Parts: sequence; C-alpha cells; structure tokens
Amino acid sequence: MRLTTITILFSLLLLGTAHAQTKKDQDLKAIKNMCGCYEVSFNFAETFNYAKDSTYKASKTKNDRALEWVQLVEEDKNTVVMQHLLLVGTRNNKRIIKHWRQDWLYENRDFYMYNADNNWSFVRKPAKEVAGQWTQKVYQVDDSPRYEGSASWVHVDGKSYWENSTPAPLPRREATTRDDYNLTIRGNRHELTDYGWVHDQDNQKVIRKQGAEDVVLAEEKGWNTYTKVDASRCKAASKWWDENKVVWSNVRKSWDKVFAKKTDLGLKSKVEDKRLFQHLFALEPNAKSKDIKEIITSFVE
Repeated sequence: MRLTTITILFSLLLLGTAHAQTKKDQDLKAIKNMCGCYEVSFNFAETFNYAKDSTYKASKTKNDRALEWVQLVEEDKNTVVMQHLLLVGTRNNKRIIKHWRQDWLYENRDFYMYNADNNWSFVRKPAKEVAGQWTQKVYQVDDSPRYEGSASWVHVDGKSYWENSTPAPLPRREATTRDDYNLTIRGNRHELTDYGWVHDQDNQKVIRKQGAEDVVLAEEKGWNTYTKVDASRCKAASKWWDENKVVWSNVRKSWDKVFAKKTDLGLKSKVEDKRLFQHLFALEPNAKSKDIKEIITSFVE
C-alpha cells in the first residue's frame, strides 16, 4: 500500500513538472515569435483629460508607419534579449536607426522602477511575488533603462498575451513637446495575432511631486500593430546588426555593471551638451570597452 502511494505521488510530481515546463515553453515561444521583419503602425490618441486649466490642449493624434527588424540577440531558458531596428529611406538606400530594446527575464526579482525626472528606484521583490512570471525590461536607444514590469503570459482560447502596468518616462514624441507632466503610467499588453503581434497601451499622463499624491492629467490610447513581412525586406538591418553587434554588446555589459550595484539610479540629461545616445551613436564598431564605460559613467549621478 505504501509503495503504491509513493508511486502515485511521484507520478503526480512528474506530471506537475511536465505541465510547468510546457507552460514555460509556450511562454518562450510567444516571446520569440515577436522577432522578425515587420511593417509597424504607431497610433496614439489622447482619450480623456482631467486638467483644471481651461487652456489645456490635448496632444495631437499620432499615426506613423515604419519598417522594423526585431533581432534576437540572446536567449537561454530564462532570458530572451531582442533589439528593435528601424529602417528608413528608399528601398535601395535604407538607413538603420537603433530603436528600443526589450529583455524578458523569467522569475526576475530585481527592478529599476521609474520615479520621474530621470530617476529610477531599485526594488527587490520577494520570490513568491514573481513566481511563474516574466519581467519585460525596456531600454532606450542608448541601452539606458526605460521601464519594466512583471506578469504571467496567458495562453487561453487560442490567444497568447502578457499585460502589465508600470511607471515610465515620457515617450519621445511627448518629451519634446510637453512639460506639464513628468511621468507615464504605461498599461502594456503584448498579444500575438494571426498577422504578427500588437502592442496595446492604456496610458496615464501623471504629475508626480515629492511628498504629494500623483495627479492624473490625462489618459491616452496606444495601438501599435506589427505585421510580419518577408525577412528579405529587413536584410539591411540584419547586416547592420552583424557589423555593430560587438560594440553594442560592450554597451550592454557596461550598463550591467551599473545595474549590478542594485542601488537607486539617476542619469544626467546631457554631458558636454550632448545626450547619451549622441555619444554612443558616434562610436565606431571597434570602440574600446574602456571608452564606452567612461561615456556611460559620466552620465550616472
């Protein structure tokens, strides 16, 4: 009787382990399915405003199109790193622009949470809070932090999606035109579709002041569609990455040393009257690691 009970318990344990592994495999497949060549539509519209000032002007509705290559950079059973590259110009003369980067980490506990005005607070979450979850860490074009959050991938009724809400800096389209708020609460949903994937956003424009409650100034809807096209259309981006991946690997390694300190982080807006991406974009593919480190550390406060 005792042997039978032990056998049953062992079988249930194996079944549970196999189920958990299958779920994680589904997660990894969904994440990596966001790689490839895409025609992208970027659509944003302000939906509601709560401003008490009668002269308040809503942001203009944005509708843009682009061709984008999502490059798989690194992967293992707990990590997927993907670099987005924009292709601009004519079909026969494409210019490549390094765009945002997204890292996916399984059961990650270390977070840099944006806290307005170019400052991030380091937070270490308990293991039980992130069990079975994936953290999406989003980085700026210079690989400095942007925003991050943790949630479970959901696979149900033929759908695969991940959604999370987290504080973030203003998007560049707003940061260059608005100064009446200093924080975005980003509601992000990444969902696979039959044509590719969609980045669905429900965002809040927030005024954050030390010692005061956050004030929601307005709300915004974002709807970015990624329609997969033949990879040959993004050949120029793939080639550019092969030629420049070493220097950007060294940039990531320099940032990793900063993040490894696990302390609050502040970044200067400019050094020598240039923004960080301007310094890094000017680097040659064979730039030395020590030069990269010097640039990055000069921006860390």
